[in-house]
Amino acid sequence: MLVVMKRQATDEEVQQVVRAIEGAGYVARIIAGGERVAIGILQNLGPVDPTPFLHLPGVTEAIPVTKPYKLVSREFSPADTVIRVGEGAVGGDHFMLIAGPCAVESEEQALTIAREIQRSGAKFFRGGAYKPRTSPYSFQGLGEAGLKILARVRQETGLYIVTEALDHEICDLVEEYADIIQIGARNMQNFSLLRRAGRARKPILLKRGMAATIQELLMAAEYIMSEGNPQVILCERGVRTFADHSRNTLDLSAIPVVRKESPLPIIVDPSHGCGRRDQVIPMSRAAVAAGAQGLMVEVHHEPHKALSDGPQALFPAQFEELVRGILPFLTEAQQVELLSGPR
Repeated sequence: MLVVMKRQATDEEVQQVVRAIEGAGYVARIIAGGERVAIGILQNLGPVDPTPFLHLPGVTEAIPVTKPYKLVSREFSPADTVIRVGEGAVGGDHFMLIAGPCAVESEEQALTIAREIQRSGAKFFRGGAYKPRTSPYSFQGLGEAGLKILARVRQETGLYIVTEALDHEICDLVEEYADIIQIGARNMQNFSLLRRAGRARKPILLKRGMAATIQELLMAAEYIMSEGNPQVILCERGVRTFADHSRNTLDLSAIPVVRKESPLPIIVDPSHGCGRRDQVIPMSRAAVAAGAQGLMVEVHHEPHKALSDGPQALFPAQFEELVRGILPFLTEAQQVELLSGPR
């Protein structure tokens, strides 16, 4: 339920409502924005009787929330969420372009790719220091040494860093180095990690699980936000189906559904969504045309030598082609922001 305050409600009246909600055994969350303050009622196991709150000074109405996810719902926050990282942003009329290798392999490799993607307009560099792999014998990442390489990339190029935390124990270290903490598809329902991410001071990029519904994705985001971190970026990265013409099936229908249900920004990872280099560029255009507010693309200057996911990584020249191809689907403001050049 949302308790909506009058335009002229004082801070003391708002706090009085908060105390009443907490006194009833619920959790109160103040949602500022627009012309009025609203207070969300959380952790209720069933319908909430609005009567005790409607008679409080400064209250204008109480609105039931019908979705199982509350903080993530447009019923709680109708306006688009904009998440800013330095000079970069995503959500609303801001478009985020993230690119880089699947895994950090060496400082030379990371810096080479970073400089290439920066020339094409990317402001965010992705690279895994910790890699959750299907096989225990596959390359698992460089660990903390990889995080230090990512820090070097940021220092040398000014690109912001996106990298994955595999569990709540590693999350402390990743938060120290990253600008955006990624939670991968395999960890979308790792609830201890989600709660730890909710206590982070950095934005969280939450990938949809390989067999997760949209509601499950939004409920995973609710876990993060319920711990106090409102900076959540959702990512569609394909779901597992019977099809064998691509690695996964990239569900672009998720984009308009999420944008209708939630104010959180949603981006698309066509590299993991398709798993094939030749499909990444056309599916990137399709994603942006469908309303995606960003892309996360794998790029490698020597994909045949890549230690992880080489077949889906674009060459730098192909990444430049991708950027040119999505421009017609962006607003003028987004185009200017994308082509504004390195920091």
